Amino acid sequence: MERYRTRSPQYGPRRDRPRPPRHPVPSQAGRGAGGEPVRAARPPGPRRRPAPVRRPAPAPAPAAGGLPNPRLTGLGSGLFCAAVMFLLGALCSALFGASLTVYGVLFLPVSALTALWVRRGDLMTAPVVVPIAFAVGLLPVAGGEDGTGGTLMGLVTALATQAGWLYGGTLVTGLIVIVRRIRLVRRRRTAGTRPPV
Repeated sequence: MERYRTRSPQYGPRRDRPRPPRHPVPSQAGRGAGGEPVRAARPPGPRRRPAPVRRPAPAPAPAAGGLPNPRLTGLGSGLFCAAVMFLLGALCSALFGASLTVYGVLFLPVSALTALWVRRGDLMTAPVVVPIAFAVGLLPVAGGEDGTGGTLMGLVTALATQAGWLYGGTLVTGLIVIVRRIRLVRRRRTAGTRPPV
């Protein structure tokens, strides 16, 4: 007579042990492309503040209806001053009978504008180009009728007799350039000693 062994079932929960709690299956939304769970981003720790970048202060915009405020290079200021003085010389020769006094008076504001409109990097060129422009503008005023020789003699005579206007315009230009240079140096020192914000 054969005996059959009775085995306890291997599968299925035992009744004498408590069942473990069931956890919900994690959704696939938090998993990466390879099936690995995506780690939550760490909260940001203390960060160092980057050093403030110093930017030059923007130039103030010209007021509406105010005077133009261009910035000319050294060459541009020389061309501007020479062209304007040549035109004013021709105008004086046509309207005022080649009056050197009127020409000298008109030279002063042109010298001031040249010193005001030259850019900061070329400030020192303004007192140099102004006397050259004065001589260029004298060509139509002091033109002689004897050709090139007469024109040259008239130019030398006008420069000798109108040296006061020449020195005056150059002095005005030099003073404006010096004032602008002092203000520029003070602004740079103030910006250098200002504590970082």
